Amino acid sequence: MPRPIDPALRRARRLQIIDAGLTAFAEHGYAGATTAEICRIAGIGSGTFFHHFPTKNSLLVAILELGVEETIAFFTARDPQRPPRQVLSDYVEHAVGDLADPRAAGFITVVGGLTAHPEIAAALQADEDTTRSRLRDVVAAAQQQGQVRDDLPADRLAVWIMLLVDGFASRVTTGGFDVRTEAPLLQEQVGALLDGPRSTPTTPC
Repeated sequence: MPRPIDPALRRARRLQIIDAGLTAFAEHGYAGATTAEICRIAGIGSGTFFHHFPTKNSLLVAILELGVEETIAFFTARDPQRPPRQVLSDYVEHAVGDLADPRAAGFITVVGGLTAHPEIAAALQADEDTTRSRLRDVVAAAQQQGQVRDDLPADRLAVWIMLLVDGFASRVTTGGFDVRTEAPLLQEQVGALLDGPRSTPTTPC
């Protein structure tokens, strides 16, 4: 009689392979990240790899899906007493933390070259949709409490927050860009967006 599968052990092994895949894609590119190399980094046999992921692309999709899970977890775990405006700042810091991972630049480059693959494109769209909807809800709450501008719809502000973070992320791939050093400027730009245009004082005659 076969032993029952331990879900926690299965998830731990799956996460182990995902982490190894992230390292392999970042360091060796898509072509160089062979299943043999991923198995070597993870310290597993090929049978274990294919038990969890039938293809290399399915592993790449799993990495993207894990990002969606982490985004949902971030917003779900937030303290309901925390001001929504602060949650938006926390989200930017959360995104910066992901980009500070030394593997981020290489992985972003790999994914950027695979958007023609339907399964990759679908995973990226799911990530964008999840982030957009969660940000929109927080922005709307911040608007209701008078913490951010309300002259623009919450969804539009959410999209612009994503544009600023995505633009920041694109610089990570160019080299010579220190994420932690530049992060305060990103926060400043998001803050300026949420504040809206300042009124120009009139000059006395």
